[in-house]
Amino acid sequence: MIRSVTSTDIPELKAVIDGSGLFPSAMLDDMIAGFLSGEAKDEFWLTVDEAGPKAIAYYAPEPMTQGTWNLLLIAVHPDHQGKGHGTALIHYIEQVLAVRGERMLLVETSGLSSFERTHAFYDKLGFGREARIRDYYNAGEDMIMFRKAIPAG
Repeated sequence: MIRSVTSTDIPELKAVIDGSGLFPSAMLDDMIAGFLSGEAKDEFWLTVDEAGPKAIAYYAPEPMTQGTWNLLLIAVHPDHQGKGHGTALIHYIEQVLAVRGERMLLVETSGLSSFERTHAFYDKLGFGREARIRDYYNAGEDMIMFRKAIPAG
């Protein structure tokens, strides 16, 4: 079941983030605070709840654009990868954006070879590799921007 994140999910979502190694999970508290308080009206935090949160996704509109959204975080706990949770989250987000009449979804990720599985995931889901920014995250670590047009809902 895909649903919005609640404050009681935070400990299990930190385990998802720790398992993915994307960033220190302690950062999650500040990142999600506006959503949980209701102040951040245009950002969305989702989880796949399968006897507790097993995945997390965060997407928000790109400022100063019309209909462009950015998937800023998606992670599945390593013990639950390969079960379709990431794909389900992407499809869910695409459906929500289509109903809203939005135009596109962007995803940025590391260009390091250790992210080849991630790149293949986005390729498989129909995202195109739109841009590469050299040395974006760190010296020697490029950012790859993926893009997918959202068909009218």
